[in-house]
Amino acid sequence: MNNRFLYGFIFIWMFAIPELIAQETEVESTLEIINISSFERDTVYHTQDHIEAPNWSPDGKTLIYNSNGLLYKIPVEGGQPELIPTGFAKKVNNDHGISPDGTQLVISDNTETGKSMIYSLPISGGVPKNITSVGPSYWHGWSPDGKTLAYCAERNGNYDIYTIPFEGGKETRLTTSEGLDDGPDYSPDGKYIYFNSVRTGTMQIWRMKPDGSVQEQITTDEYHDWFAHPSPDGKWIVYISFGTDVPADKHPQNKDVMLRLMNLETKKVAVMAKLFGGQGTINVPSWSPDSKKVAFVSLQLKITKINK
Repeated sequence: MNNRFLYGFIFIWMFAIPELIAQETEVESTLEIINISSFERDTVYHTQDHIEAPNWSPDGKTLIYNSNGLLYKIPVEGGQPELIPTGFAKKVNNDHGISPDGTQLVISDNTETGKSMIYSLPISGGVPKNITSVGPSYWHGWSPDGKTLAYCAERNGNYDIYTIPFEGGKETRLTTSEGLDDGPDYSPDGKYIYFNSVRTGTMQIWRMKPDGSVQEQITTDEYHDWFAHPSPDGKWIVYISFGTDVPADKHPQNKDVMLRLMNLETKKVAVMAKLFGGQGTINVPSWSPDSKKVAFVSLQLKITKINK
């Protein structure tokens, strides 16, 4: 049975029989791919584990995701996931990515300090090398030339966008507005960094020059829009939208959300998919190299016990 149909059936059944509302549930995960032309969705992998944040390798062959503090890779066609060794880093979160040349990984992990820090390691795995000296820091974007990382970080009680050389060094603060700025991702030509900001009262998509100048708002709607990712051909951005029932500065899991697609030339927005997900669905860049598909994670509730 189709997982999305099953979830809808369970939802109706739960609320149609009040005397059976008391129950225990588990959340399952599905790694999916969606075609941006047809909006058709294909399942790559389904699991009872909680998985998050797929990255698509530059050669188009592999997806990388995190689960239970570790990293895994799986062929785009599906199959058995394979653990990527990350040394001491056993608390990898959903902010990780692949270098433009496909040789390196960056991860955000809080094993060493209790706060998320950014590290690099070879694409095949290895011992992580620290990049940021202050935490919490959450990676989100890699410049097209491979030299600079963009990330969200909390400093002095405020979350802003920062950049730092891939080899490490001094970080540069790009945003200074009050409230949360998050999710920076470079355009493929390197001319812009897209990000989401709550500065207007709702979470919206913005972009700026790589030095932080010329900050301009891209989306203007009633939804809370997060994690804009430009396509490799520069024609689109995909992002996730939460409803107004979610606070503007929050992006929890287990919520009804939308994946939306904006044509950057016309600014026309289309809803690619409505799904159950949220945190971890599409936090990081997940476009196919040919700009035709996007990988993401959806969630499904499974009833494990009915308490009559």
